[in-house]
Amino acid sequence: MLIGNVGRDPEVRYFEADQCVASFTLATTERGYVLPNGTSVPDRTDWHNIVLFKGLAKYAEKYIHKGDKIYIEGRIRNRSYDDKKGMRRFVTEIYADNLEWLSTPRKVENTGEESSVGNSVASSDNSNLPF
Repeated sequence: MLIGNVGRDPEVRYFEADQCVASFTLATTERGYVLPNGTSVPDRTDWHNIVLFKGLAKYAEKYIHKGDKIYIEGRIRNRSYDDKKGMRRFVTEIYADNLEWLSTPRKVENTGEESSVGNSVASSDNSNLPF
């Protein structure tokens, strides 16, 4: 379970008719504090790679934007690949099962009206995934 701010607009890729996958980064921040001896510990921000499938990916494409605050539930996955130079790279990703949009509604361009997304919840049935 993660609560954080979207670092970049979701990148959505379509394959096989209407199937799609979306990915974006999410920043979570642990607030700083002061120790009893007066030492200040600064904020610490961690970045997470989020991956959404099917309906969640379509939801993200339509509603999620850089800077939005969201809540994610999912599973952590590790994978490796060879980059263009032949170096082995390792990636940790969160495969999301549920997503809740926590940002306040933003104004729709040119109308001054609020978007109707609100605090919407989306979930995915990932039972057909290849893992």
